[in-house]
Amino acid sequence: MDYITLLIIALGLSVDSFAISVSCGIMLQEIKLKQSLKIAGFLSVFQGLMPVLGWFAGMSFKSLIQSYDHWVAFGLLLAVGMKMIIDSFRKKSNKKLDPTNTLVLIGFSVATTIDALIVGISFGLLGTSIISASLIIFLVTFIMSMTGLYLGCRFCKLINYKLDVIAGIVLISIGTKILIEHTWM
Repeated sequence: MDYITLLIIALGLSVDSFAISVSCGIMLQEIKLKQSLKIAGFLSVFQGLMPVLGWFAGMSFKSLIQSYDHWVAFGLLLAVGMKMIIDSFRKKSNKKLDPTNTLVLIGFSVATTIDALIVGISFGLLGTSIISASLIIFLVTFIMSMTGLYLGCRFCKLINYKLDVIAGIVLISIGTKILIEHTWM
């Protein structure tokens, strides 16, 4: 898989972390560097490690479905993309949480990385280099999380985009690209 595609996947996966970071910035309103690093660190480490776990799972059953791996990768990316689009239209809870609490961060991190686990399975099925993919996902998520925290603090009321819809469409598009490359080329 080329680096442009990996970067696009990383951007799509990091949207949930970005949204969580914006929310954390809004909740905190004033944020210290140490708090920003903790929040972005948790989100990006989990986002970078989940594809590795998925990759191992994908590699372990690749031989069972090798002739259909592109269909499975497409199906997984389609499912994740559709879930992101559907979730973007659901009402969000406005409960007041402490986003710097370690348990809250673990919850946020796990909740935002299930799609990365599934994408990791696709990486395993496609034989993608997991080290470079994981590193790119980690770095993009860290940058997006730090940006989200900054924007959440600075522009609390101005950010109200449906970024999950865009991310879902991106993941579905990448799944379609994989399917087209393996089916018609």
